[in-house]
Order: sequence, then structure tokens, then C-alpha cells
Amino acid sequence: MSDKAHVVVVDDEPSVRFVLSEALRDAGFSVSEYEGAAAALDALEHRVPAVLFTDVRMPGMDGLALLAELKQRTPHLPVIVMSAYTDVASTSAAFRGGAFDFLSKPFDLDAAALLAQRAVDSARKEKSGETPVTLQADASLIGRSPAMQSLYRAIGRLAQAPLSVLIRGETGTGKELVARALHSHSPRADRPFIALNTAAIPSELLESELFGHEAGAFTGAQRRQGGRFEQANGGTLFLDEIGDMPLALQTRLLRVLAEGEFFRLGGRELIHVDVQVIAATHQDLDQLVEQGRFRADLLHRLDVVRLELPPLRQRREDVAELAAHFLAQAAAAVGSSAKRFEPAALLHLARHDWPGNVRELENVCWRLAALAPGESVGIADLNEVWKPLNQTEVGDATAPADWESALRRHIDAALQQGVPNLHAQERERFDRILLEAAVEHCDGHRQQAAEALGLGRNTLTRKLGSSRTRTPG
Repeated sequence: MSDKAHVVVVDDEPSVRFVLSEALRDAGFSVSEYEGAAAALDALEHRVPAVLFTDVRMPGMDGLALLAELKQRTPHLPVIVMSAYTDVASTSAAFRGGAFDFLSKPFDLDAAALLAQRAVDSARKEKSGETPVTLQADASLIGRSPAMQSLYRAIGRLAQAPLSVLIRGETGTGKELVARALHSHSPRADRPFIALNTAAIPSELLESELFGHEAGAFTGAQRRQGGRFEQANGGTLFLDEIGDMPLALQTRLLRVLAEGEFFRLGGRELIHVDVQVIAATHQDLDQLVEQGRFRADLLHRLDVVRLELPPLRQRREDVAELAAHFLAQAAAAVGSSAKRFEPAALLHLARHDWPGNVRELENVCWRLAALAPGESVGIADLNEVWKPLNQTEVGDATAPADWESALRRHIDAALQQGVPNLHAQERERFDRILLEAAVEHCDGHRQQAAEALGLGRNTLTRKLGSSRTRTPG
């Protein structure tokens, strides 16, 4: 770039300041570095940069406080928040404070430079009157894996947007938790959140459950009863397993989404509601449309933004944190003494395929809390109360895994469960693990990683950059 945009980097770690500043300079920016917020604010009295990067945890004024101060002084300055302690709460706090974006440490240096350029371009568009849409969020989800960090960022951007969201993921991945996160940090947070599993209610009762009924509408309807849409008025209605909804009801749901109005069953009074609908499914709705089992126009209404939740087997690095959380929670609930996992037990849990995902892990931890006799949960306790689906007994958790046999067992289990698009899913998973491992081995340098794998750098970047979040346009 001929006219160098100026970038400020604020971080108390010299190594982070150095590598990020060098990457930005290589990308054509001029850069100033500061180890704390106070020094950066003093410098900004004399020169306002095009973009500012700030760490969250710093001595004195932290990054979020710096962000708040900058939004008072220079509200149009794009601020990119960085943190090694990524969760939905911190991501949400950054977006609520007006951050342009959030970077989880360690991050790819090339991606950081591209993000800086995006911030510069966005600021220029805003000055010219092309104001970008800002989205925000939060939730109490657990996990620090790249897949979860990507999900946190998506929730953080979506919570403030009045958009229909379709959440897709296997059973037990936490779809309702994500829906609650989107609601609890949206402008509707003080209004009702109503959840309904459409697959758990007989089809002949589901219409009344959704839209309510008048007295005498059917046998047993002795009085007027409001439905879930009325209960959720002003708030959010979460419709789980939307793929199981009968076609006739899909037509009625489409009218509510389009017009915001409906009749109770057996009623003549038109009911008006303002409800944000979040739908979820473990099924492939596009395939159901092709089969004539789901309305294409309803899918388009629901699928304005799609969030794909990763199965637990694709974020094994989160298993230990999840297991420790669930074990502590369950021990407190059943009134037993505090318990902890031995390292060998945690290693084995991380190697299990978890066909039931997070819900299965939570159930195992509840059984261990109730039945494991001591405060330390080890291999013997796992053998006593839990028989993993992919083997008959827990062996030496420190022994190297026969990955080909484990893969065969995993594929067999997935085929038995009828997992859709299995070939595409497993190829995507293999590619992701391979590429991420290579980038990590090369300390975040994608060019080196691409050469090590025998790929072009653009190919590697494209594969790694393909997002699980799909937005309109």
C-alpha cells in the first residue's frame, strides 16, 4: 500500500508485540507498540491510528477498559481485542464494548494482518456513509478449542441482530445452550425464552402447543389456552428438532414468520406476536427439502444465518475441562465430596469418540459422582461404572492408540447411527486436523505449513478459512 495506514499494538508481552508488529509491517502498515493502556492513550492524544490491537489482561487498565475509553474519545477507531483466555463471556464483553473483532491467542499472523486491512477498509466505508452492521453476544459454554472459539465469535456477532438462526449439530452438542446464549445477550434478554422440542410432542398436539386453542376446539379443550408463540411474545422461541415438524404445521409456522400473526386452534381472533425464532436440528434440511419432507420456503425463512456445532470428537481438547466441570457440578448436586480426575482417566476420556457428545460425557460424570468411592477418579473407577461403546474395558490410557482400528470403530458406530453425509464430514475432519497440526508445528506460519504438506499457500488458507458460520449475501 502506498499510503501506509498506522496501526497501534498494545500488549504487556514483548514477544507478542514484536511478532505482531513485524507481521503488520511486512503487510505494509506503519506500527507503534505500547506495553500498557496508559502509554497508548497518551500517544493517541497526538496521533489517532487507523486500527488498534489490544490485549485484554494487562497490568493497570485492562484491554476492555481501554476499549471503553477509546469509544468515548475516538468512537470510529476500529479496535481489535486479543486474548489467550477465550470464552463466550470475554468475546461478548469485547463485542458489546464495540470491538471491531476478537482474536484468540495464539493467532495466525497473516490472518491478523488481513484483519487489520479489513478494519481499515471498514472505517473508510463508514466515513463514506456505508455503515457496516455490528453484531454482538455471550453465553455460558465451555471449551477453548479452535472450533469453540469460532462458535464464540459467531455468537458474539449475532446476538444483537434480529435474524432467524438455524443451529445444526448432532444430538447432545448443546444446541439449546447456544440458543439461550443468543437470547440472553440480545435486546430481548429481559423477555421470555421459550424452548420446545417438536419431536417430543405428538403431531396431533403440536399445533395446539405452538398456537394455543380456544375452549371446545377439540375433545378435552375445556378452556382457552395460549400457545408457545404467545408465551414467547417479545422474546425468543427455540424450536428444537425442527426437521420433525409435520408439513401442515410448517405452513402455519411460515405464516407466523412472514406476518407475525396467527389464529389459535378453533379461534377467530387474529393474534399478533413479535418473536425471534431460533430453530435447531440434527438432520440435513436441504436433503429433507429434496425428499419433499420440508418446505423450501420455510427453510429459507429459518436459515438466514446457520451455526454448525462441532461434535465432541472434533474438539477432544475440550474434554478435560468439560469433564472436570461436570464432575464438580454433579458431586455438589448429589452431596458427595469434591472429586477430581486422575490424568490417566482424563486421557482416556479424551480418546473416546463420544457418540452422544457433551450430553453423554455429562451423564458419565454424574454416574462417577454418585458411584466412585474416593475423591480421585481413576481408570479403575471408569472400568467399574462405565463401559465405553468402542471397547469393552479401559486399558492403559498412556499407551499409543491404534488409530486405524479406532477410526474403523468410529466409522462403524457412525454408520450404525445413520450419521448423514458421513464421507464429507470425515474428510473435512481429517483435513482440518492435518492442516491445523501443520500450522501449529510451523509456529503459525502458513507458508511453511503449506510447503511441509506439499500444498499451495492459497489452498491451505482457503481450507483453514472456510467458516462454519454462513451469513446472508
